[in-house]
Amino acid sequence: MPTGARLLVEALKDEGVKYVFGYPGGAVLPVYDEIYDETDVEHILVRHEQGAAHAADGYARVTGEPGVCMATSGPGATNLVTGIATAYMDSSPVIAITGQVPTSMIGNDAFQEVDAVGVFMPITKHNYQVTDPADVPRVVKEAFLVATKGRPGPVHIDLPKDVQESETDAEVPRKVHVEGLRVVTRGHPRQIKRAAELLAEAERPVILAGGGCVISGAQRELMELAELLGAPVATTLMGKGAFPETHPLALGMAGMHGTKAANYALTECDVLLAVGCRFSDRTTGDPEGFAPDAKVIHVDIDPAEIGKNIEPDVPIVGDAKSVLRELVKELRGRKSLRERTKWGERIEELKREVEMPPEDWEEEARVSPKHLVRALYDALKDVDHVVVTDVGQNQMWMARYFPVEEPRSFISSGGLGTMGFGLPAAMGAKVGAPEKEVVAVLGDGGFLMTAQELATAVDNDIPIKAFVMDNRLLGMVAQWQRLFYEERLSESVLDERTDIVTLTEAYGATGLMVDDPTELDSVVEEALDTPGPVVVDVMVDPEEIVPMVPPGGKLRDLIGD
Repeated sequence: MPTGARLLVEALKDEGVKYVFGYPGGAVLPVYDEIYDETDVEHILVRHEQGAAHAADGYARVTGEPGVCMATSGPGATNLVTGIATAYMDSSPVIAITGQVPTSMIGNDAFQEVDAVGVFMPITKHNYQVTDPADVPRVVKEAFLVATKGRPGPVHIDLPKDVQESETDAEVPRKVHVEGLRVVTRGHPRQIKRAAELLAEAERPVILAGGGCVISGAQRELMELAELLGAPVATTLMGKGAFPETHPLALGMAGMHGTKAANYALTECDVLLAVGCRFSDRTTGDPEGFAPDAKVIHVDIDPAEIGKNIEPDVPIVGDAKSVLRELVKELRGRKSLRERTKWGERIEELKREVEMPPEDWEEEARVSPKHLVRALYDALKDVDHVVVTDVGQNQMWMARYFPVEEPRSFISSGGLGTMGFGLPAAMGAKVGAPEKEVVAVLGDGGFLMTAQELATAVDNDIPIKAFVMDNRLLGMVAQWQRLFYEERLSESVLDERTDIVTLTEAYGATGLMVDDPTELDSVVEEALDTPGPVVVDVMVDPEEIVPMVPPGGKLRDLIGD
């Protein structure tokens, strides 16, 4: 008869899992012993469990399918926490599997014991601790259903060692039912009609597209609605890619580091349609000053988000794709829609003030972060690609200035803002989309947090290309200190002796460095043409700040734009 460990592997195969990112330890060895001869599921050995969680998350975001990570009990489980919390905040479907001490020892402070269920409880959609090996295949199938149905998110499975070792005659079920897992996908017809009436009569409508538009695959419906109304579209950080940012109606990203066009349009609109976003503080700024003259229509599949931060005039619980489709249908059934020539002219006026970084930078003495953004865009615009960022200035330079055309092609840690996310998430994204060029844009601080995953990339021939905006600072921390703490750079200056190129080469990857603006284009091209993992140390101007709204400020209060 199969053991619980064997059934786990069989259940993962039944879900179509091809890769598991993990790190073994005593409490999960029965599973790893089953993996030893397994040919259908490839295990990728990371160098730290946090890297496993981020890689699984990157895989999930680029494919839309659950990513799987695995670790042992105790510190193995707790090392997953940062990555699982990251996935939870950004609604990414990740299955986290942890070993656990035998059931007879749980609660006795055994070696490497931690209450993993308690630890993961607030950062997962659901938690399981399996005490009967016969339950393993059902729990796995339920976990995948919970992770993907409705608003996606991570699910944790805790497997005591004796459950892994015990034999049972259970089989993988064809279907499972999870009590209470009811998801409303279709918006209420009355609410959709009310929303359509507001949008049809609006003089200055704006659409704010969040990550829910990407998750639901609502790009076509969003485009159809925007063009039907002539309504400009701003996105949240998670919504980048939901609407092509080279489209005439695209405003770019809104919020603390948003474009002037997006922030001003949100402030001046009279009707706001927000789809698949949660109105986070980084998007709204001062909630009292957010869209102050607008009637707000809020569409979200998670009813808990409706009214949580911004009180809507028309709440609609439902899937973004489904609701947008019904809105288009309702609007097309109307006899006429308001002409919005003046609003269109105002949007064009705002957009003219937000240009891509200039192409001609060779006369400047230092490489600007904007120059790297421009060089990467020029190199990638005709290539099927995925951009993954870390967190901080590097993230916001890219989010603000790098035009994204396709969903699931821009990946970043939004809600948790996790430094160290970029490199392992890019690794997972490349595993999930091997046919695409995967580029990671990092800061030197975030890179050094998870640089050990270069060894994983080299060992597994995962040819990611990483570009480090190296200003020898914790750049965003230093920016805030400069702007709001009288330029007192307390503990935000990094050691200049760290040689990123040498470190990269020590892991067996290719290291390049550029500090001359005239050489930037050629080094970017060289990095993309070089086989295997590559890290480019880009020495950027440490004095530049990303345009921003002060914390708690109104969206029009942009500094540095």
